[in-house]
Amino acid sequence: MSSLRTRPCEDAIIQSTSAAVPGPASAKPWVLIATILASSIANIDESVINVALPAIETDLATSIITIQWLVNAYTLCLSALLLVGGASADQFGRRRFFIVGVSIFAASSLWCGIAPSLTQLISARAAQGVGAALLIPCSLALIGATFDERERGKAIGTWAGSSAVATAIAPLLGGWIVDHFSWRWIFLINPLLALPTIWIAYRHLPESRDPEAKLGLDWRGAILVLLGLGGLVYGLIAAPISGWSDPIVLASLIGGSVSLVGFVCVEHWSRAPMLPLALFRSRTFSAVNLLTLLLYAALGGVLFFLPFALIQVHGYPATLAGAAFLPFTILMAGLSRWAGGLLDRFGARLPLVIGPAIAASGIGVMAVTVTNGSYWQFLVSIVILGFGMVVSVAPLTTTVINAVPARIRSTLHPESIMRSRLWRIFLQLLSLAALRWLPSITRLISVCKVPRFANPRNTPSKLRVDNW
Repeated sequence: MSSLRTRPCEDAIIQSTSAAVPGPASAKPWVLIATILASSIANIDESVINVALPAIETDLATSIITIQWLVNAYTLCLSALLLVGGASADQFGRRRFFIVGVSIFAASSLWCGIAPSLTQLISARAAQGVGAALLIPCSLALIGATFDERERGKAIGTWAGSSAVATAIAPLLGGWIVDHFSWRWIFLINPLLALPTIWIAYRHLPESRDPEAKLGLDWRGAILVLLGLGGLVYGLIAAPISGWSDPIVLASLIGGSVSLVGFVCVEHWSRAPMLPLALFRSRTFSAVNLLTLLLYAALGGVLFFLPFALIQVHGYPATLAGAAFLPFTILMAGLSRWAGGLLDRFGARLPLVIGPAIAASGIGVMAVTVTNGSYWQFLVSIVILGFGMVVSVAPLTTTVINAVPARIRSTLHPESIMRSRLWRIFLQLLSLAALRWLPSITRLISVCKVPRFANPRNTPSKLRVDNW
């Protein structure tokens, strides 16, 4: 899912990675191949999971409320450990942690594919998040450390283009696999890609470190943010079902809040904080992050519920549900340079007003057509939404990076990597916020219209309103 949304600052991570001693020429093609394969593994897995959720829900006889944890477990672990994973690789070796990350991701993907219960599947998804928190920053840093400034642009273009292709075809491929085989195979494909990746990394990739990296890892901060977000997420999901007075709900919300307060205190005193609190002294930085929160919360809800609407409400096959994401991905990849030109011409303010407005209109069209619209009407709404996101992403990225005051930039080391990784982790957390209250809202608005339009052969009995 997060892959479809875009990762605005990953190019900046590559550009800012030190390459004082570029890697040998013979290793450069292998670095590109290994990092493209690793990024494709993560992108494909993140993109196809939404298309497979309705099939998983039916096969494991669960509800949409519970199925959220397949997304949340992955995102929580990835978000909490991403910065620690990148800092660990900078200190102890990027190739080493790259191999470890790919190995964990492959092993946990195998676990997902053979998991006999939803509890084990959620646990395996959490382990995938741990692996992704290592392989994602290491992939980007390896490119930056291997290619010098003259070669880096071409390397970034090759890596980004390949990632875009993988992201584009992943939902379609995942839908086809779900229709013709089983949802389990979307996970079992990952080890087949991981094995050559690990072999290439072990045999051909040079080891690299950041000699100027700050010593020490913010493990306390990572644990506290994981506990804090996990507690709040569980409490907010369980509250509409169990009630706000339920002891477990109260304990989760209070424990999560206390953990997040502890996280802020730890970050204030840490020598190497994963989240420099001084960044939020900038009003622009805070305001743009709030705008991003609202925009990506809406987008996260659309990407989560759209496959359910197409498959369970309208009875379309999973292949067509996956194909519905193609216009969004193509627009994001094809018009990004054009959107950057808008930023240069008009500044950030106007695109940040027009872009979200266009995206909102696309979601509005989708809401009108969700019960009785045709497949092509869904595609029109996706195109409008994608165009709005194209207009929005470039100014959001540029504004949040430029909003860091000069006096704060000097305390970040290296500044571009820290800001870019901070933005990456923030976007990951947004996908959690997007799913907190949407099921409750859906319960209120999904009055008995859904069964009337649903295909009886494809709609499970648990689609009834009381389970939404």
